[in-house]
Amino acid sequence: MSASAEQKFLIQGPAGTIEALVTRAENPTGLAVICHPNPVQGGTMHNKVVHTLMRAARDCGATTVRFNFRGVGGSDGQHTGGAGEVDDCLAVVQWAQKELGGQLPLWLMGFSFGGYVAAAAACRLPDWPAKVALIAPSVVKQDFAALLPFPGDALVVMGERDEVVPPQAVHELLEGQAGVDMVRFEDTGHFFHGKLTQLKDVVQSRLG
Repeated sequence: MSASAEQKFLIQGPAGTIEALVTRAENPTGLAVICHPNPVQGGTMHNKVVHTLMRAARDCGATTVRFNFRGVGGSDGQHTGGAGEVDDCLAVVQWAQKELGGQLPLWLMGFSFGGYVAAAAACRLPDWPAKVALIAPSVVKQDFAALLPFPGDALVVMGERDEVVPPQAVHELLEGQAGVDMVRFEDTGHFFHGKLTQLKDVVQSRLG
């Protein structure tokens, strides 16, 4: 489908300005908010996996929002290790629903540290999002277990050779949980090098 170019927005968040990029669908089917990996390791909204998630949601007809957590790029504040970033995500969701389509089904997506943030934010919303996609979610460095069981469905995609998030920890914690759709990528590391097209296809097929 045709999609407009991304537009930059500055959103007022709990720690100051939040820098965001938005694509607007002509007849949107959803509103996707996408969280990036850990900024301590260089994660930003321009990460290739985050961009892949944006493209998958966009091509499913959603209006998309990817944004920089506090202290990253043009966003004010300092990294907090999770709690503040969940607040940032919720502020972006609130802004997006007000400015971009409050009646649209909400999709929350995230990669690595952003996967934890997306899941934690989803748990704090009044209603579980229509779609949740977590790519190699950080389950060890953050207290992911405290979020379980999820009150709704979630797609989890994990590389079997992930060198950052231990695949076995993700499988033990999430596989078999009610509502969790686990997809394993063989011979795939944390950043899905050489597998981004397949990742987009999987996410798009689950969102569509």
